[in-house]
Amino acid sequence: MVLAVRDTSVGTFKNRPAIFHAGKIMCTVSPDQKNAILDEILATRRSYRMFLPVIPPEDDIRRIIHAGLLAPYAAAAVGSSKDYFRRFFVFKNGSKSMVAVQPLIFRAVNTMAAELDHAMESNPKLRSQAVTFVERLSLIKKMGKVPGVGTAPYYIVVAEKKGFPPVGLQSLAHCLENMWLKATALELGFQLVSVTSQMSDNAEFCKVLGIPAGEWELAGCAFGYPKDELSPAIRPAVEDVTTWLG
Repeated sequence: MVLAVRDTSVGTFKNRPAIFHAGKIMCTVSPDQKNAILDEILATRRSYRMFLPVIPPEDDIRRIIHAGLLAPYAAAAVGSSKDYFRRFFVFKNGSKSMVAVQPLIFRAVNTMAAELDHAMESNPKLRSQAVTFVERLSLIKKMGKVPGVGTAPYYIVVAEKKGFPPVGLQSLAHCLENMWLKATALELGFQLVSVTSQMSDNAEFCKVLGIPAGEWELAGCAFGYPKDELSPAIRPAVEDVTTWLG
């Protein structure tokens, strides 16, 4: 069964490095310490695709989901809804719900690959631009499964209510970034499952989630303990990519 997680109070978490006063989070570390910690988390954030079979504690997953709830959202687009506009659906590896969605997502990848092949036949520019993506789709087809869906302890689908202007995917990107950074702080591996966004109109997939097809934008990610330690990300110097406009 899918575990649909709704709003969780920050006050439910134990061992948090802050104290709560008058509804505000009062941090006990200095600004310099906070900056150093954040810089380390940002620098060590990586995309993992290989996970250990060990299942992380559910409380860690709740902490990650709470970080997603704190992310910005398109308030003007969703308006005043009676029901909260963001939902989280947790799939545990080996569960009945995971078994149900795996073939649906794999079928979506095959459909995407077929449509892309057809489009590239008459579009040389697209063919040259999509080389890397086509190779990735081909690898997934050979594997017979979508990385992150059944290959990690947890697969989480995040749903954002559609509105106008249609900026749900941008809002979900903020949410996933928050979750990614929280996972990094908890020393858990994180992997985007981008094909999830193609499932918003899939009636079978949405039925598993318990939401109407076509009414929510979707995004997905996978979590678990990383199998290998990755090297630090390499980025250019700030001045090499920045133009100061007068």
